[in-house]
Amino acid sequence: MGVDRPVRVTGPGHILGGADHVLFLVLLLLGAQGWRSVVRLATSFTLAHSVTLALAVLGWVDVPTEIVEPLIALSIVYVAVENITRGESRQRVLVVFGFGLLHGLGFAGALDFTDEFSGRLLVSLLSFNIGIELGQLAIVLAAFPLILLARRRSWSALAHIGAAAAVGVIGLVWFVERLLPPGGSA
Repeated sequence: MGVDRPVRVTGPGHILGGADHVLFLVLLLLGAQGWRSVVRLATSFTLAHSVTLALAVLGWVDVPTEIVEPLIALSIVYVAVENITRGESRQRVLVVFGFGLLHGLGFAGALDFTDEFSGRLLVSLLSFNIGIELGQLAIVLAAFPLILLARRRSWSALAHIGAAAAVGVIGLVWFVERLLPPGGSA
């Protein structure tokens, strides 16, 4: 069974074009206390989504999109609320790991592998995953320095709450939309 083009979208294209994943990452950056925190959170998220992405692509885990996508939206709401109420908690790395497992299943939805387990499949999976990481790195390197600069301003606390609240509302809207059947009719 040959594969002409095993991946419909590239890793960077998925992360940069996937607003839900971008907003989740930005929320993590908003709540991060410093660069060490960013590294811990990014590593936790990366390890988790890499595991479930691989398991899903290999066919060892199969969770319907109808379950995964609303839960991804709720993960955004959770991190938004956490940012508003208490910022980065001691358990945030574990929470992010759990959400990373979920997001990995979402990443797997962007893939279209038709090949059996092979070296080519592994290369495609690895290149997609590396692409996701490069996309995330680009977002971190662009956004976190700006967040650190903004924190020096008197209005930063209000902006932090406003941004987290806005993204939380977007996450709630996505949650409701993702629960509705396709076409919006009940």
